[in-house]
Amino acid sequence: MSIHDHDCRTHSGEPFNLGALRGQVLLVVNVASRCGFTSQLGELERLYRRHRDRGFTILAFPCNQFGRQSPESAQGFCSFGEQTYSVTFPMMDKVNVNGRHAHPLFVELKRQAPGVLGTGFIKWNFTKFLVARDGRVVRRFSPRARIGELNEALESILDEPW
Repeated sequence: MSIHDHDCRTHSGEPFNLGALRGQVLLVVNVASRCGFTSQLGELERLYRRHRDRGFTILAFPCNQFGRQSPESAQGFCSFGEQTYSVTFPMMDKVNVNGRHAHPLFVELKRQAPGVLGTGFIKWNFTKFLVARDGRVVRRFSPRARIGELNEALESILDEPW
């Protein structure tokens, strides 16, 4: 199954089929508002603005599974991101990324790009998955990954023909 075969919802609850993003390079991130990594929203926004005209999109999915660090609604998170970090990339509905209620998109992301030593779960907020234009997961980044490392991997994927 491709990433593009999954449905999700926007922060306002509208249905969204990821097939609409076929041909885009994606960075899928589970995010939280009260995490030590939350300032990455600003870095991700700068990365998005730098590359969006080249067919790059970031999809942010709020998740409250790690230390209850995102207790607000998806709409509340979207307002927080816009007001605090001037986020303009798409904010999606709140999801679970682990466990039996994990969103199918994250099940697929983890299947294609398992964690360290093949772990099948996400350990914390701001785990990032880089997805090529054809829907295959190219790389998984830990929450601690530097934006420069991410940018370097992104540049090579953006230049790939598809």
